[in-house]
Amino acid sequence: MVEQSIWMQKVAADPGHSHWYVERFRAMARSGDDLAGEGRLVDAMVPRHARILDAGCGPGRVGGALAEAGHDVVGVDVDPFLIEAAEQDHPGPLWMVGDLAELDLPARGITAPFDVVVCAGNVMTFLAPSTRGEVLKRLRAHLAPDGRVVIGFGAGRGYEFAEFIEHATAAALEPDLLLSTWDLRPYTEDSDFLVALLRAA
Repeated sequence: MVEQSIWMQKVAADPGHSHWYVERFRAMARSGDDLAGEGRLVDAMVPRHARILDAGCGPGRVGGALAEAGHDVVGVDVDPFLIEAAEQDHPGPLWMVGDLAELDLPARGITAPFDVVVCAGNVMTFLAPSTRGEVLKRLRAHLAPDGRVVIGFGAGRGYEFAEFIEHATAAALEPDLLLSTWDLRPYTEDSDFLVALLRAA
């Protein structure tokens, strides 16, 4: 039995948490906030009509932007409420409920590999700590030979950047480029956010 994710523990403790999260981003969208920065970075990495896996897609913000840009997007999230919101707010991609620690899309009839796997929104810090390494291995297994995994999360969330890089290396992923923001600022030892572009080792 896979350990329950930190996200689903939050949902169990507060059944309104997912609703709050969805409405927060809907309100930001209504007010004109820029919610597509992660999608722009990923879009710049691939040709038109790329196959993209949005791992931990939440309510579809990143995957929806990438689908609008003309890509073939599959989004997976452990929270059924977030998947329902993604289907409502961003029709077009294939949105699926699933635990990233058990990710096996070919077994569910979804063709792999993907040109890019994107994991934004601090998803890595919402996983059960015991599953982080396995999740990275499963993302790697869904990646095309020349594809890249793009993962972003903040410091101070219980997952040190150095430990993440160790887990990535163990999953046969190696850093291609490390940034401190989604708008391409360089990563330094003092950075409080990491955007890691990883390629197959």
